[in-house]
Amino acid sequence: MKVALASPPLPKSIADGLQWLEKLTAEAAAQQAVVICFPETFIPGYPLDEYQPEKGSPEKMQLALEQACAVAKKHQIAIILPMDWYTDKGMLNIAYVISNTGEVQGYQSKNQLDPSEDHIWIPGTGRHIFEVDGVKFGITICHEGFRYPESVRWAAREGAQIVFHPHCTGSNVNEAPPINEWGHKSSPYYEKAEMLRAMENTIYFAGSNYAMRYPESASAVIAPDGSCVAHAEYGKPGVFVAEIDLQKATGLLAKRFREELY
Repeated sequence: MKVALASPPLPKSIADGLQWLEKLTAEAAAQQAVVICFPETFIPGYPLDEYQPEKGSPEKMQLALEQACAVAKKHQIAIILPMDWYTDKGMLNIAYVISNTGEVQGYQSKNQLDPSEDHIWIPGTGRHIFEVDGVKFGITICHEGFRYPESVRWAAREGAQIVFHPHCTGSNVNEAPPINEWGHKSSPYYEKAEMLRAMENTIYFAGSNYAMRYPESASAVIAPDGSCVAHAEYGKPGVFVAEIDLQKATGLLAKRFREELY
């Protein structure tokens, strides 16, 4: 199975984000990937202190979702599209799953918000399993995957062989030491946390991050033994496709978890 991870820049506008979605999805499909994942709240873009995305609305988000569905159908590839979503109670941080025929399969909400996000989104509830080409997968969004490992273990225990992790780490203005090696001991903890999510569950873990001038993690696919299968070039917009061996994603350690001991 081939999976693709997108590393786009922070979008200049919703239209710009959709242009990047079309471009990177087409490139992934040309390499026979069956699914492509984009970073956290790619539409309209993650609201950093240094960057304010185009203001969204229910109508703008619905139209963007419909356009993404058309892209998935055109290129015959499933898309994981993180975006803002408006509800009567407030705005959710979610990731939609769109099939290769352009149909919405559902979405996973971000349920554990970072403390800095409490004024932006409301927490979602519930966790879901999705399927593409007969392969089950889960989604955990940024802070959840880094600091709430139970969000990944749940998916693994429900049969997921891979968990996708849309996130946002880094900056375009706040200078930081350059990262040249994935998982380096001097790098921020993010990549190491992703490695553990794969190892502690014996599944694949696939994180998608923006391409920023000072990145703190790379988009990467991590194998069930914790090794990095492939990762994006730091700070460079693009997409990469990795082939994964699903026979290695046994979920062994996740299945051995015994709740009654706690």
